[in-house]
Amino acid sequence: MSPVLSVVIPMFNEEDVLPLLVQRLRPVLDGIGLGDAGYEVVAVDDGSTDLTPAVLQRVRREWDQLRVVRLRANAGHQAAISAGVKAARGDYVVTIDADLQDPPEVIVQMLTKARDEGVDVVYGVRTDRSSDSVFKRTTAHVFYRTIQTISGTAAISDAGDFRLMSRATVDAINDLPEHNRVLRFIVPALGFPSDVVAYRREERAAGSSKYPLLKMLKLSIDSITGFSMAPLRLATFLGLGGGALAVLLALYAIVASLSGRTVAGWTSTVLIVASVGAVQLICLGLLGEYIGRMYTQMQGRPTYFVAYDSWTAARKGHGPTDTPLPPEARVSVGKHLPVAASPDRRTVPGATRSAARVRGDEQADTGQLLDR
Repeated sequence: MSPVLSVVIPMFNEEDVLPLLVQRLRPVLDGIGLGDAGYEVVAVDDGSTDLTPAVLQRVRREWDQLRVVRLRANAGHQAAISAGVKAARGDYVVTIDADLQDPPEVIVQMLTKARDEGVDVVYGVRTDRSSDSVFKRTTAHVFYRTIQTISGTAAISDAGDFRLMSRATVDAINDLPEHNRVLRFIVPALGFPSDVVAYRREERAAGSSKYPLLKMLKLSIDSITGFSMAPLRLATFLGLGGGALAVLLALYAIVASLSGRTVAGWTSTVLIVASVGAVQLICLGLLGEYIGRMYTQMQGRPTYFVAYDSWTAARKGHGPTDTPLPPEARVSVGKHLPVAASPDRRTVPGATRSAARVRGDEQADTGQLLDR
């Protein structure tokens, strides 16, 4: 029987915040009252190099509804969400980050609104972002306004990756062939009936941000080139403008030459050459972005590889503790040491495993390939 609700959580090096996440998320989901079908929590380990896999393994022993999906290598935040959405079996699917900046308690409001109003998507909208820096708030506002203007997509400002989707929405997303998905813009572009739930964005509970400036820039480029033809049109307009300017300059040069008023000077020449060269480089760069996306699409390479899925492994009889650990965690670890013992810890409670046992577990990996 498929669960009523699936909660997808992408994770990359989140060992610090994981215990806090479980303490807040599990009581919320247990208290919803979903009947016999219940819920599942799909934790997607995006190739973590710390003890996140070991902590997930320990929690899964105590929480039957936790499902661990481990990617073979770090594929990125959006790819990890796509992997979780692909694996989710629930009638409703919620995506939420592990850092607790988006409060798990809002999931109850989302599910209630989806059921009562019959909408397919419920977005979590941040009404208070005072926990974010001024730079991040400003750039986020400019980013959303730019996307809305050039793409015509009804993207909701201040709505990130915290949302609830119906099974129909999830199936539509999974059927899309494109790579480098940015779900915060793909979901609104589908045009399914939607509503919003407002909440206050909190401080990160523990650990550090996994979205530095360079990753934010990559996300911006993927969003713009994935949802709008405006940059290509901009390149066309710049080319037309440059051509018109060249014609005017040519006419001016002819008239000046015939009237004998030509003045030799290198300043104007340098400025003209530099401006034309800049326009050409901008146009080539924009064209290159689109050609690169087409090249990636033609290659047909999967965005991510699934190394292990606890639900699939249990169905195949591999047992509940087959999660492979990263090389850094392949050591025997002690018992009964607290998770937050020190910033440099290498042990977690209950995660007692020898290197030989880990090697045996790795041989039991399913090695599935998804999202082609």
